[in-house]
Parts: sequence; structure tokens; C-alpha cells
Amino acid sequence: MKAKTETTEIERIPQTLHGAIINVMNEVKNIDKNLTVGDGKASYKGVADKDVKFIIGQAMAKNGLTCLPIDIQPTVKVDRWIEIQTYNGKDYEKSKQSVFTEVIVKYRLTHVFTNESIEIVGYGHGVDSQDKSSGKATTYALKNALLYSFMVPTGAIDDTDKTHSNDIQTPVITQKMKLNDNQFIRGLKAIQNGDITKENLINEYDLTETQLNTLNNLE
Repeated sequence: MKAKTETTEIERIPQTLHGAIINVMNEVKNIDKNLTVGDGKASYKGVADKDVKFIIGQAMAKNGLTCLPIDIQPTVKVDRWIEIQTYNGKDYEKSKQSVFTEVIVKYRLTHVFTNESIEIVGYGHGVDSQDKSSGKATTYALKNALLYSFMVPTGAIDDTDKTHSNDIQTPVITQKMKLNDNQFIRGLKAIQNGDITKENLINEYDLTETQLNTLNNLE
């Protein structure tokens, strides 16, 4: 009787692109949400980027799959404004900025044994006060592309599946701060210097009718 030979690693790898994808789906059953994002009541559970790359990446490597970025479409928006803060009874100006970056990234998923390939797409966005928003956006794009392409469940059932919208409390809107005459004049100077825009001042503060008229007439 002929002895049964062991199956080699290459023989276990599916010999088609879609076979390899299905094999990864069978191997990666779930990735736990073991990352806490944010603080306090605003915090939520998320999937760590390193876990996605390690778990799915190991399964992809085993099944002869590579994933390379081939195209990125970024959109960047920078908002700058001046905050009027009070310290020891005196008002002072503090410059603020927020950089919002969103990306749509195309990746080429290739099966190394057949050279078959398909394109997958990931979307991500990030906000930062300095230069990290692009890194956050591209990280989320790759993570989302991998999770959705291989249909990987993450953690327990999502809140959107188990919570009715009527049960979610409407968020409390914070009242805008009013500006006195000196503060408003400093805001006008900031607009003229290009540090902020009219929209920044209108959106961030509760302006009087006179202050709004002054803004509208400002060239």
C-alpha cells in the first residue's frame, strides 16, 4: 500500500485569485475590537490597524496574495481661526487650525502564482491640527479596503444593527460665545490678515446684527 504523502505549502495555496480570496475569508473569521478610540462618553471600540495588517496580511501571504496601492485621490481642507481666551481677567488671541484630509485609494490585489489581479478601493479620512491627517486617512483607507474585500467581521454586532434611531438622544448644541467690541475688532483684523475667514467668525461666535452687517460690508 502506497504511503500518503504530506501536502506541501504550495499545493495548499489555491491556484486561482478568487480561490485565494475565499481561502483568506475562511481563515480570518473575526477580528476583535480591542482598541478604545477617544475618551469618556464619546469613546468607542475600534479595530487596531496593526491587528488588521497582521491577521489579514498573514493569511494573504500564506495564500499568495499581494496588495499594492496604485492610485490615490486626496482632498485636503484647512480651516484656520482665532479663539479669544481669557486669562487673569485679560483677553488674548490664540491661533487654531484644523486639517481635514480624505482619500480614495485604489489597490491592486494580485495572485502571485497565476498573475491574476483585481482592483479594490478603500476610503478614509482624518483630522489633525498639524500634519498627521494624511497618515490617518491612508491608514483607514487600507484597513477598510482589507476588511470589506475579505468580508471580515469585527467584534460584536454594530450599534447600527441593534439600536433603533429613536433610542439615540439628540446631541445638545453648545451655545456660541458672544464677542464684545474689542474682541470683534481683533476678529476683523484677523480676517484682513488672512488668518481666518468671515465664515469662521460667523460659525464660531454669536454675532449681533450690527456685527453681521459690518462683516457683510467688509471688503
